[in-house]
Amino acid sequence: MCSHGRPGAAAHAQLELNITQGNIKAVPIAITPFQADGSVDPRAAQEITEVITNDLASSGLFKPIDQGAFIQTNLTMNQPPRFQDWQVINAQALVVGRIAAVDGRLMAEFRLWDVYSGRQLAGEQFFTRPKDSRRIGHIIADTIYERITGEKGYFDTRIVFVDESGPKDQRVKRLAIMDQDGHNVRLLSSGSELVVTPRFSPSTQEITYMSYEGGEPKVFLLNIETGQKEIVGSFPGMSFAPRFAPDGQRIVMSRQEEGAANIFEMDLRSRQMRRLTNTPAIDTSPSYSPDGRQIVFTTDRDGSQQLYVMNADGSGQHRISSGNGSYSTPVWSPRGDLIAFTKQSGGRFLIGVMKPDGTGERILTEGFHNEGPTWAPNGRVIMFFRDSPGPQGGPKLYSVDLTGYNERQVQTPSFASDPAWSPLIN
Repeated sequence: MCSHGRPGAAAHAQLELNITQGNIKAVPIAITPFQADGSVDPRAAQEITEVITNDLASSGLFKPIDQGAFIQTNLTMNQPPRFQDWQVINAQALVVGRIAAVDGRLMAEFRLWDVYSGRQLAGEQFFTRPKDSRRIGHIIADTIYERITGEKGYFDTRIVFVDESGPKDQRVKRLAIMDQDGHNVRLLSSGSELVVTPRFSPSTQEITYMSYEGGEPKVFLLNIETGQKEIVGSFPGMSFAPRFAPDGQRIVMSRQEEGAANIFEMDLRSRQMRRLTNTPAIDTSPSYSPDGRQIVFTTDRDGSQQLYVMNADGSGQHRISSGNGSYSTPVWSPRGDLIAFTKQSGGRFLIGVMKPDGTGERILTEGFHNEGPTWAPNGRVIMFFRDSPGPQGGPKLYSVDLTGYNERQVQTPSFASDPAWSPLIN
């Protein structure tokens, strides 16, 4: 856990990035090497600098300037920058920072400057355990992102996913977790039983997932911090793990019975189930809106898989998708403004977004087999997995932002599928 203090209110920025516009020009930003006093390992300072640089670059909204171009070197926290030296290399923003050991903890502080106005935009101090230096970098990157874009960052987050190893016809699937940039991978299950579709609680660092222990699907809750595992129930006929309601107190799921699949909600406190749909069709992949009042889901009641929205009590079911092809795995954005989905059309697998009323459909990426979108907590980036063909092929994780231009592979030790993005870590 990090604690931080704010040494004074930041001046109002002239440097602002409006990220609601379509074509965004990345902000050139100079991130100077963090200084380390004699009490800490200088490699921690280097790591923090690299994490901030990589996080901001990966967003597609910032363009870190090569340190080899810097004119003013050895800039410290205690001296004002020579702004003209930074203007010459076209830096619009400048980051200066240092780390030190204070009472057995790692202290990191930084300043963010607007190079053209000469104003300080942010200045903060953070304390953490010495081994959490990477996390400090993510938190600082989030602060810079928020100060310049006006929106929350998403770097101090984690991804839970299914780690897949072994030959294609005998894959061992284990639950795993990592930082959003692919570092600090940790396995959460042994691989002795099949695990699928992990999902994060929107309010805690807790996940729900489905496991075929004893041959039938059981749903578990797992606290990532304590490792405590709790069984929610055994649900014959269920094919996907449930999703949490925004308050973390309910889950919604699809259950198959006698050739049909319908959507049910469970109250996690009372364990009472409530049926929300009742048709002979296949209703699946439910996902709550961020206010908890509506649910988007997939159904083939019109002959092909389409997206429907209903009220959280099951009333007002209506179709929102209208394009050609079949739609699946809808996920409501944390901002509430968009629904991400997988679409199969003409032999192609597409990841796209549309507004909750079905208008404004946009395809962000296509590939051999794209599936399983999950949103960053600020609703600006989507992670998904893409399978590749052939005997050596397998699923890998990718991220793409809402412009569709900034697509990246997220490196994992082995094949990986079913990503789920955590809320910001508190």
